[in-house]
Amino acid sequence: MGGKAKKATGKKLQKSLSQFSATGGKVESAEFLPLEGGPGHKLPKSETPVNTATVLYIGRIPHGFYENEMEGFFRQFGTIKRLKIARNKKTGKSKHFGFIEFESPEVAKIVAECMHNYLMFEHMLQVHLVPPERVHPKVWKGVNRRYKPLDWVKIERKRHDKERTLEEQKKLVEGILKRDQKRRKRIEAAGIDYECPEFVGSAQPAPKKIRFDEE
Repeated sequence: MGGKAKKATGKKLQKSLSQFSATGGKVESAEFLPLEGGPGHKLPKSETPVNTATVLYIGRIPHGFYENEMEGFFRQFGTIKRLKIARNKKTGKSKHFGFIEFESPEVAKIVAECMHNYLMFEHMLQVHLVPPERVHPKVWKGVNRRYKPLDWVKIERKRHDKERTLEEQKKLVEGILKRDQKRRKRIEAAGIDYECPEFVGSAQPAPKKIRFDEE
């Protein structure tokens, strides 16, 4: 061993003795020993984050598993505060994902652990905890009312049967004739020998129906 190595070893020994005397002769167990040598020291203790998430994201919801069915199923775990399934605004159909909120964070954590990748009607449910800071303020908008889809058949029937003015009727007939001409050109371009029936339209508004039982 060279002179420099002996001096370095002596310095380390003196430093260790000084630390030993400073602690009153008590030896503390070291959790980390540096590779380059020297006294060991304890690692800083990291506090375990407290789980406060009560909202769950549920994805890949199967068809037919809607609000009532979901509430009845998840009620076995604990008390449910709010529940919502994302739906299409026009058709009212489910978008196959939603959110559910429990009163207890512990219950929400158990549900996330138990129901993630749970097979239901050939769908693997995707259940994840949503941290409180990531919950969008509009996620519970309209949660207390059940969405009623629009009756598009009734709306279209009303639009079709409404009374039109002379200008509206003329515009309607012109649009029909224009589409008819485009259809004829496509048929001719395809090489199909077909005689399309002529469209008979009237620019006059349709007459009102007369009931003979009226006086």
